[in-house]
Amino acid sequence: MSAALAKGQNGPLAVNDVVISVQLGAPADLSALLVKPDGKVRSDADFVFFNQPTGPGVRLQPGAAGQPASLAVSLGQIPADIDQVRAVITLDDANSNFGRSAAPIARIADASGNQLFEYRIDGLSSESIVIAMEIYRRQGAWKVRAVGQGYAGGFAALVTDHGVSVDDAPAAPPAAPPAPPAYAPPPQQSYPPAPPAYTPPPAPTAYAPPPPPPNYPPPPNYPPAQPAPQYQQPAAYAPPPAGPPPGQGGEVSLSKNRPVSLTKGQKVTLKKDGGVALTVLRMGLGWDPVKTRGMFGNRTPDIDLDASAVLCADTGIVDVAYYGQLTSKDGSIRHQGDNLTGEGEGDDEVINVDLTRIPPHVSTIIFLVTSYKGHTFEQVSNAFCRLVDGTTNAELARYTLQGGMPFTAMVMAKVYRAGGEWKLQAIGEGMQAKHPGEAAPQLGRFLQA
Repeated sequence: MSAALAKGQNGPLAVNDVVISVQLGAPADLSALLVKPDGKVRSDADFVFFNQPTGPGVRLQPGAAGQPASLAVSLGQIPADIDQVRAVITLDDANSNFGRSAAPIARIADASGNQLFEYRIDGLSSESIVIAMEIYRRQGAWKVRAVGQGYAGGFAALVTDHGVSVDDAPAAPPAAPPAPPAYAPPPQQSYPPAPPAYTPPPAPTAYAPPPPPPNYPPPPNYPPAQPAPQYQQPAAYAPPPAGPPPGQGGEVSLSKNRPVSLTKGQKVTLKKDGGVALTVLRMGLGWDPVKTRGMFGNRTPDIDLDASAVLCADTGIVDVAYYGQLTSKDGSIRHQGDNLTGEGEGDDEVINVDLTRIPPHVSTIIFLVTSYKGHTFEQVSNAFCRLVDGTTNAELARYTLQGGMPFTAMVMAKVYRAGGEWKLQAIGEGMQAKHPGEAAPQLGRFLQA
């Protein structure tokens, strides 16, 4: 049975191993400070965070879906001179604050997952950092206290106040250059006398044109003058065919020897050289997390993007292949599995499509990428989708997403029926969704060719 704590309340811990977790409405990190009775760490080793995930008796472990890592605490391994373990929540975006989302909830459970205490941290507004809970010694026993103390000085100030050394403090500005000497005018100089006044030259005589040439007779055998041709009414003007609007690409052809680099809105007919229609295609989707320089070293966030293929009829969605259902019900689309980080070269997730098995009522297949943990595409680089001939493994087309956008989902491309054949269109439109279910109500606008 879980006990609800209010700010400042405490409760006993009767188990040796506990897990501290948090529930948040915004991307954040959970860290721990192991402090002595004076509120200071013994050394930097007593600070457990994403770049140092283990400490004496405390370690970070993966959290629940879409939530930060949790803190596993073995009370029997906490050094004797450590008096408190403080759990700190830090929002990923230092310019944001807890007042913009639902109040965070901190929980303590035993090693089997049985919840012992819960603390809803109300009253936060402009803070981006909060000391959520602390586990502390009292007369030889361990207890937990709901703290809920927001910190206004910034993350670096919080950890330095606890005795952690910060190596990445900004360098002092360079010393100002010495002031230049006072300006002294040059000494007076004697200049030669001014030259005499300018006298213009005499005006030239008036121009006389040369006499006209004599009227020479025409040379012998000179052809007589021809009558002027009769005027012909020109044909009505026909303007050239209009090209694609600027920035919207156009329709191009596939070539196995020259992969097409698609732009947003550009379309391509799924026929290979010689007009042979593709039958099996592979859609590869890839991304890399953006490495950021943090207060405690380089950090690469664990960004979990998921690729999905959504099958649509004219009336809406009829099926989906994604990490929770790797094969569509008709067997025409197969997802090759979930990638949790985006690490590695090449495709991070792959979806195979057998166009010969797509049911007749399916008119469009939308290739969607969603951010499971709520990271936006501002934190992703090198996002791309590419079309590969599933028979020859030749890359036929590639669309690269340029520039980060504040969305948690992206419609990368779609394959659709047009006049009895299949075409592909590069899209690159963003929306807010962490999984295909949240994206589904927003996909209707992509069903038009």
